[in-house]
Amino acid sequence: MSEHDRTAAVTRETTETTIELTLAVDGDGDSEIDTGIGFYDHMLAAFAKHGLFDLTVRCDGDLGIDDHHTVEDVAICLGEAFDEALGDKRGIRRYADRRVPLDEAVASVVVDVAGRPYYEFSGEFSQESVGEFTSVMADHFALSLAHNAGLTLHATVEKGDNAHHEVEALFKALARALDDATRLDERRSDTPSTKGEL
Repeated sequence: MSEHDRTAAVTRETTETTIELTLAVDGDGDSEIDTGIGFYDHMLAAFAKHGLFDLTVRCDGDLGIDDHHTVEDVAICLGEAFDEALGDKRGIRRYADRRVPLDEAVASVVVDVAGRPYYEFSGEFSQESVGEFTSVMADHFALSLAHNAGLTLHATVEKGDNAHHEVEALFKALARALDDATRLDERRSDTPSTKGEL
């Protein structure tokens, strides 16, 4: 099966954020990220690197309030970009399951690129924040991504005692699972559903 150009460009402008984002699903892991939140930039760069997605993000957000709108709105745009880039999802593997460790921390992600948004999270973060990034926003990032990309997503922080490691393991597990699930299966030329569409 030949690959179509699985790319997308998304812009979003509200009173809270102005965002420009581009995504290439079949990339090399290259990224240029500027959200104004150093740790979030690091997590998005790790997401791109470990998912082999090419990703650019420019976000001007209301960080004088807090990090919530910036993290959420970038995740919304990223979800919309995946949905657009994957199109009718013809030929994708659809399902994936990944566990990723980072030192003492372990995170897991199970994903179905089903077109039906559903999200569950279990676990907790050992510290309230990492730099200017509020730890629980990692959970909200995954929620917003799932709802806007049409993913059924179950995410877990299984263990850890360092929030930096816990959040990073979660972002890397998301990346690896999405890379696996969105890959094209050379044996399949149709959409992976008995309904004929996702």
